[in-house]
Amino acid sequence: MQETPEHKDLRETVRRFVENEINPYADQWDEAGAFPAHELFKKLGGLGLLGISKPVAFGGLGLDYSYEVIFAEEIGAAHAAGVPLGIGVQSNMATPALARYGSDALREAFLVPAIAGEKVASIAVSEPHAGSDVAAIRTTAREDGGDYVISGQKMWITNATQADFFCVLANTGGDDRHGNKSLFIVPSELPGVSAGTRLKKIGMRASDTAPVFFEDVRVPKSYRIGEEGRGFTYQMQQFQEERLFGAAMAVKALELCVSSTIDYTRDRKAFGQSILDNQIVHFALAEMQTEIEALRALLYRATAAFVAGEDVTLLASMAKLKAGRLTRTIPDQCLQFWGGMGFVEETLINRLYRDMRLVPIGGGADEVMQGIICKLMGIAPARGCA
Repeated sequence: MQETPEHKDLRETVRRFVENEINPYADQWDEAGAFPAHELFKKLGGLGLLGISKPVAFGGLGLDYSYEVIFAEEIGAAHAAGVPLGIGVQSNMATPALARYGSDALREAFLVPAIAGEKVASIAVSEPHAGSDVAAIRTTAREDGGDYVISGQKMWITNATQADFFCVLANTGGDDRHGNKSLFIVPSELPGVSAGTRLKKIGMRASDTAPVFFEDVRVPKSYRIGEEGRGFTYQMQQFQEERLFGAAMAVKALELCVSSTIDYTRDRKAFGQSILDNQIVHFALAEMQTEIEALRALLYRATAAFVAGEDVTLLASMAKLKAGRLTRTIPDQCLQFWGGMGFVEETLINRLYRDMRLVPIGGGADEVMQGIICKLMGIAPARGCA
């Protein structure tokens, strides 16, 4: 992936947005347990940042996915990672299938206002017993005349309490776990749709996360995205964008861990010298930065292949796995160098440590990524084997 002047202009626009519209309020939103999604999304929509790779006909910029990756990198510099998480759900997790497979009427009704930041979107796939195992979901959508009636519970849903609509994966009949599912747009205002109490989390506190309940929710058949029974495939395609976007968001957050630790350890004195002057510290920080650059290189390679129309399941899974590994090790190493202050919630490294712990879990756990990689390498054992 080659960065052009246009990429650099976008990078600067997003950098300024983070500095002016997110970071001054990061502490406040983290404490509140949510950020004002409608207000912030309207500002993002006004800059065209919620539809970078979406069709021009529906309000998007029509650019290739490399621009989404630049966007994701820069919003990852936010001092409360729950904010870019909620933004990413809107732009790259809840709307790709709608943009690609939705009818023109459905896109006009939901994609256009999502890109403009006038409606908040949420992706409702995971369930209490079905996180990474998407095929195990139990939510159903049964046909009834010209409608579907949706029933079930979703769990760990980002933007849940502020969402205007959900992109819902539900079973529509048949025994084939991978061929009996469909995706639907479900407005939150419909009777039978409700969000539970916001979950108390170790991190990502600026993002509102809650269970969502669907109790005999009636939606017209026109709210189905694409073909019936193709929902699992559509969701797997959405996951590719989600995993690339998630890995990209991790890059600047990891760099923020390193740069803030350099600043702190340069000023902190112990035994007659700064902490940074200890070889074990500056060598460790140099290696961390090297690992971050390796992640960026893998991410850019995967992005270039994705833009070229290639199947990037392997590379995207590798990038997600690498991001998951680094977001566990680098914040932990950095926090250690902060000493007692790293254990105090008021410090940035403490929040980064807590927020980034979600990366190896959300969007497919590390272990799921390993399974996908092994399968595509041809080294996974047959089912039922030890």
